[in-house]
Amino acid sequence: MGTNPADARFVPPSPEYVVSAMGDLEKFFYSFEDIPILIKVALIHSQFETIHPFVNGNGRTGRLLITFYLCQQKALRRPLLYLSEYLKKHREFYFSMLDEYREGNIAEWLEFFLKGVVNVAKEAIKTSDKIIDLREKDLHRVSTLGRASKNAIVLLRNLYKLPIINVRKIQEFTGLSREAANRLVKRLVKLGLLQLREKGKKYGRIFVYKEYLNLFEK
Repeated sequence: MGTNPADARFVPPSPEYVVSAMGDLEKFFYSFEDIPILIKVALIHSQFETIHPFVNGNGRTGRLLITFYLCQQKALRRPLLYLSEYLKKHREFYFSMLDEYREGNIAEWLEFFLKGVVNVAKEAIKTSDKIIDLREKDLHRVSTLGRASKNAIVLLRNLYKLPIINVRKIQEFTGLSREAANRLVKRLVKLGLLQLREKGKKYGRIFVYKEYLNLFEK
């Protein structure tokens, strides 16, 4: 923040130091294995943001680095722990804690980071429970479609991977002809399971599993 180094809140290292600093950070990735993984990733994130290696996009990259490192270390099976929302919600305090880290007050930064992990993990569990409830409800709904229920169940399971879909993708998932896929999607729209994104459009129609996507919105 700030328009120039004289009034900026934080000035990163000069460009000539960036390569060696990133090299040291990379070495840290694969050393000090006795450090607990969440402590280590908190240090990795704060150090990356301190090095600030890019002209822009450092924040996004640094936040993604948290999740990817946890996956690489097999602490996560899938990239489900996403701290961006927490860090953006507490944006000013987050910057203050990074300042504390740079001043050598590492404990306060770690406490803030770990509280964020707990907060996000609890929210993820709540969302997962809601997804399970929705899946059970919608499996019951599509089971009422008679002969079409088998393909409807196949499609429903794939909607959790791809909740915004077109008829061609429905054909790919179910093996149905275009005509049969159109009939299936029509029935799912009638059930309220899928919604047409742009009404009145005859070609290139996109359908949305809206109730599922709503679970990820505040």
